[in-house]
Amino acid sequence: MQADYVIVGAGSAGCVLANRLSEDPDNRVILLEAGGKDWNPYIHVPAGFMKLLDHPTITWGFKADKESGLNGREIPYPRGRVLGGSSSINGMIYIRSQPEDYDHWAQLGNRGWNGKDVFPFFRKAERWEGPADDVHGKDGPLYTAPGRDKPELCQVAIDAGLEMGWEYRNDLNDLPPGLGDHIGWVQQTRGGRFRASTARSYLRPAMGRANLQVVTGALVHRVVLEGKRAVGVEFSRGGSTERADAAREVILSAGAIGSPHMLQLSGVGDPDHLGDIGVDVAHALPGVGKNFQDHFIVRVQADVEGIGTLNERSRGLRFVGELMKFAFQGGGMLTYGASLVAASFKALPESATPDVQGLFSSGSFSPGPKRQMDKTPAMTTGLWQMRPESCGHVLAQSADPRTQPVINPNYLAEERDRRTVIASIRMARDWFAQPAFQPYVTGEKLPGKDVQTDDEILHFAREVGTTVFHASCSCRMGPDPMSVVDDRLRVHGMEGLRVIDASIMPTVTSTNTNAPTIMIAEKGAAMVKEDARAAVAA
Repeated sequence: MQADYVIVGAGSAGCVLANRLSEDPDNRVILLEAGGKDWNPYIHVPAGFMKLLDHPTITWGFKADKESGLNGREIPYPRGRVLGGSSSINGMIYIRSQPEDYDHWAQLGNRGWNGKDVFPFFRKAERWEGPADDVHGKDGPLYTAPGRDKPELCQVAIDAGLEMGWEYRNDLNDLPPGLGDHIGWVQQTRGGRFRASTARSYLRPAMGRANLQVVTGALVHRVVLEGKRAVGVEFSRGGSTERADAAREVILSAGAIGSPHMLQLSGVGDPDHLGDIGVDVAHALPGVGKNFQDHFIVRVQADVEGIGTLNERSRGLRFVGELMKFAFQGGGMLTYGASLVAASFKALPESATPDVQGLFSSGSFSPGPKRQMDKTPAMTTGLWQMRPESCGHVLAQSADPRTQPVINPNYLAEERDRRTVIASIRMARDWFAQPAFQPYVTGEKLPGKDVQTDDEILHFAREVGTTVFHASCSCRMGPDPMSVVDDRLRVHGMEGLRVIDASIMPTVTSTNTNAPTIMIAEKGAAMVKEDARAAVAA
């Protein structure tokens, strides 16, 4: 099969690219996805994400390497393997991040990536269901919406945040530069009552185009290279090996795990590492798979009474009532994603801006990917350091594309990261101790009253902390020798090959990564089109 553009991965970025590049009927586009179609009903019901994080066919089943920073634990590392990728299984939180994040990218030498530069692409993507304003777009493919439900306990959490001195923000995507500690209601990637994955928002409207071919069940083995130029990809499906040729470009959008893995299997990476796994070096690029970053999350929980929680609403007749609310009103707890309230606050006094994100939930669940709701009423805040200094790697273990790469986020390797997680737990305890919570809180569930010293808190974090699913930075953008792509997302030293997904982030964004990834894809698609026009004009 042949096309002008071959896109690898139909996830948060790949679906955007498939839509935008196929808008031009003269562009032939092939989109390859290793997973299947997004037919599972849990995908489309927002609260269904709790059933998907360890799904045997919809996820890749990755596990992060046993880490010294987590006391040698091997943790599940969910990534979507389905149309929509991780946008089909995530917690649906739509937060663009702090404008300083993008200003920092530009300061690192990436032209056109500061906060003002990227803002139009956030708006271009959006089909905001709230009132029209200057912040949100109304005509884009991606449905975004305010929460449909505001539980009493979540309002109490906001009131307690105000007692902490945090500023209430009516819109967490309208953040002026230099903003201090703040709290507000979360927005969602949701259209009506259903999840708005990129498969639903971008890919489905484009599926009828004659110039777009979507191939599912396609496991890509390698990028086909002729010298320093990418000319296609080799993949397998149904037991046979096939090839998709690209007249213009191959675009890797397989995510922060898949894209560096694919480059390495194609002979693009650190020569020493490629030699170790028996892959011939096609192009030396030592930064491939390095600089890997993720947010490390630790949860603080408290038992409550005298106020409703998700724990009671998720069982028995109350849950039947929630099913009825969703079916007939499009509301209730089944419209909830991972959180309804988010706070950003400064845990370390030397930080110039907020350095911890806290997601509040009016319920509690057991640790691990299954997220089983606890039987007794409780509440939770999940905490992560916004700008971790620890970096890890994603490295192929062999030349076999079916073998999982080594995934090592290297959590808590840096001393500042360890101090931040300790300080964040203490801040969460202060938050839960505010007067607004006192009529309801009966005691601390996690870490527990016996965990008090810095060493005890850090040990707790190492024992229970896990990924918040924000894999990024493993093919980082920049002009330095360890970067992988330039500021137009072209692989350094190669022709006809780009990476467009969360892996190109020079540093992980301070908050959730799905909205920034979609922005990257929108901006990347515009760059591809611009460069194609420039080539024709030349």
